[in-house]
Amino acid sequence: MSGGAGPWLVGDIGGTNARFALVDGPDGAPSRVESLPTRDHAGLAEAAAAYLAEFAPDVRPSAACLAVAGPVAGGTYHLTNAGWPKGTPEAVRVHLGLPHLEIINDFEALALALPRLGADDLISIGDVTTAEVAPLAVVGPGTGLGVAGLVPTPSGWVPLPGEGGQVDLPAATGRELEVARLLRAERGVANAEYLLSGGGLTRIHRYLAEIDGEPAGDLTAREITERRDDPRCHETLLMFCALLGSLAGNVALTLGARGGVYLGGGILPRIADVLRGSAFRARFEGKPPVEDYLRGIPTALIVHPGPALAGATMRLAQSLPTRETA
Repeated sequence: MSGGAGPWLVGDIGGTNARFALVDGPDGAPSRVESLPTRDHAGLAEAAAAYLAEFAPDVRPSAACLAVAGPVAGGTYHLTNAGWPKGTPEAVRVHLGLPHLEIINDFEALALALPRLGADDLISIGDVTTAEVAPLAVVGPGTGLGVAGLVPTPSGWVPLPGEGGQVDLPAATGRELEVARLLRAERGVANAEYLLSGGGLTRIHRYLAEIDGEPAGDLTAREITERRDDPRCHETLLMFCALLGSLAGNVALTLGARGGVYLGGGILPRIADVLRGSAFRARFEGKPPVEDYLRGIPTALIVHPGPALAGATMRLAQSLPTRETA
């Protein structure tokens, strides 16, 4: 196996949970999959070391790829919503005593996983289910909002990570514009992540109550997703999906993602029925004069249990042979 005799350590580390697993090479299924609370650990190296000590004390990984929810650039990484300080991959590698370690953005990992997803891993949103071989995109609300692309080249798929969750909020209706106004008054900026995330659900719910002159109640994002019969919770979810549709359409246009736009993150699988019945697809397509361009692009919800782990595995499969022959 590339990278030595031991298994590979892969991780998907977000602002709430740090998920780790071991894989036996590029085609291996994840094993010893465990989640640790992110804030229970001082940093990325400590979280990975805790996983190995508790769940794989008999294993010495030969390589690792850890996908983190935040920017990775200039030799450093930073988990935007974890409260951890910036770090370097080299410091994590040394701390863990591994011969090879890479740190990538979590949505770069999700993008790398897209070509490996099968029909059982996806729920179509809209009527378009086939696409040409062309760039792909993935958008996903969770603790934050991630965006990435994937471009086909003669030598394989190349990911395009970025910080697309920080773009301006694509508010369109009167209610959305009022919500955006309240967000800007509170936060000083109306960016997409502040509404299209777990914390964003609670903000939308609270702002709608404020607009209507009623008490909001102190509901969590999960409680909002579970209270479908509550009119304000239902409106919150519908607005969330509509805004996400506009954002996803913008991403498709920006990246030329004719191959499809995929939806990830931890929130949407819990509200898949609401998403399919919402204005998501109408807002995705409703961008004159390019409606026909967008109508041909499929959109699908990822329901694979660990796509970022699969993407981290793909990254090692791509990089280790190059490293060994250098």
